[in-house]
Amino acid sequence: MSIRWDALLVAALARELRDRLEGERLRAIHLDRDRRNLLLHFRAGTLVFRLHPQGSGLAWLPPAEPAPGARRLPARLRRVEAPADDRLVVFSFARSRGRGPPVQVVVELRPNQANAFVVEGPHRRIRAALRRSARGGNDLDPGEIYRFPPPSKREGVFEPVALDRWLELLVPVPDSMRARVLMSSIAYSSPLNAAALLGIEAREPSDDPGSDQARPLKRRGSPQERLTHGWRLWTRIRDLEEPRPCVLSIEGRFQPYPYPLHHPQVTLRDSLLDAFAEAERMHGSAPAALLIPADLLAAVERERRLTTRKVRQLKRQLAAAPHPAELRELGNLLLARLRNVPRGARSVELEDFQGHTVHVELDPALEPHENAASYFERASRAERAREGLPGLVAAAEDRAGELHGGLERARQGLAGAEELRALLGGHGAHPRSRRGARETLPYRRYRSSGGLEILVGRSARANDDLTFHHSHPDDVWLHARHAAGAHVVLRWRAKGAPPARDLYEAGVLAAVHSRARTSGSVPVDWTRRKYVRKPRGAAPGAVIPERVQTLFVEPDPQLAERLEAGRASERDGEEPDA
Repeated sequence: MSIRWDALLVAALARELRDRLEGERLRAIHLDRDRRNLLLHFRAGTLVFRLHPQGSGLAWLPPAEPAPGARRLPARLRRVEAPADDRLVVFSFARSRGRGPPVQVVVELRPNQANAFVVEGPHRRIRAALRRSARGGNDLDPGEIYRFPPPSKREGVFEPVALDRWLELLVPVPDSMRARVLMSSIAYSSPLNAAALLGIEAREPSDDPGSDQARPLKRRGSPQERLTHGWRLWTRIRDLEEPRPCVLSIEGRFQPYPYPLHHPQVTLRDSLLDAFAEAERMHGSAPAALLIPADLLAAVERERRLTTRKVRQLKRQLAAAPHPAELRELGNLLLARLRNVPRGARSVELEDFQGHTVHVELDPALEPHENAASYFERASRAERAREGLPGLVAAAEDRAGELHGGLERARQGLAGAEELRALLGGHGAHPRSRRGARETLPYRRYRSSGGLEILVGRSARANDDLTFHHSHPDDVWLHARHAAGAHVVLRWRAKGAPPARDLYEAGVLAAVHSRARTSGSVPVDWTRRKYVRKPRGAAPGAVIPERVQTLFVEPDPQLAERLEAGRASERDGEEPDA
């Protein structure tokens, strides 16, 4: 939806906002630069100006919590005004606390140049701007002085145009040029009202009530009579006498306007704000979605993409998982033909139990019976993968569908910011306000059965942050060997090895948060954090551990869930001493 703003619509809107909002308490001003929106958070509601070149509009929405990037400003609205015959709205505020300078918000509604500024003091110094711009060779950037556009030079700005002057300007002009002369000469005229002000009834409905067609433009009476009729209309709308807010249907677009202007397809409303809301509804838009911070929507979309990618990866793993029976059959064949398997061979041709020749791949570093055991172990892993992966695929698909549904509901105005934050579960959302909590830490917290704290890195960059900025040199550091995954820190500074059970559980977390999570047995290296170093120029998360010891664990997601249930301290916003 894109509204066409003219001086008459802006003047009528400013008067309605003045009558409705003067004296209201303001909470915050939010310049949403990503979406080119201005949000004025009043206690009574939220006024949203959409100022994007591809879609402009206005919405009056219920009160909403300001986004973290909003400028907090406890103040009262003193007045709302619009410069004569211009497309600007100026909100003037008096601060509720302290003796700071008065604040104004200037909204420029010119096509393709829409902008918003927060200015302070009698000189109107710019404190914030929706986007960078310039006028008359002067930059309108923060720190500069805001200067209003030059005043209108059209006739009728300060005093009404007399009928004689109206006719003098327009009667001698050919019909084809009359609208252009009107709009260049007469204040408050525009393409939206030119036909009505020239005494031309825009379009008349067809005689057939069931037809959507309208009769062509129709002129009645002499040019002077039509122009006299238009002048009477102009004198009324110029002073905003008895406005009749409505939505005009113009070439398939729905336009809020303060007067019907003889348009055949008109929807009358009680106020201009109601007309804006009705136009949004007719266009199928959802203004309530404007209250959801852009970074929160982006976080949910990012989580949806990652989850969808995870579904594809899990399906590929399931498709690539070998059949356990085939692996066991090869293991049994090796055991039955041990005498025919040479040591150090990379492969061997053996006759199977049905008399067919079978090619068997071998590890030359292993003894023949160890190669057979390796096939049995691979069969067990494949069996567990085939049993566990379908459940993981289904869970990931459900999660992706849940995220997609939440985004669609948000875009339709059926879900708010709180629902999206709950959908994220605290991962990927933007930092909350200081009153609520702190920014998301680079790790997840767990609690071992013995009560020791275990920290698991969230990403490659978070791994570096956890290892080198959120752990003590004497803490125990763990990582799954030869597999990409999370760095894990077990809080243990006493001498000697930590308790075996706590160390094993930390190793399980390292395995579960690695690409070896579907393996049957995962080797996990551990050492003191002080023996972990990062080579210069290494990629995020890439480190070299020294004095390493290894333990073998079986990935157990259920154990990880049980340990996660004990990490309630993560929600209290306090980080333990490193």
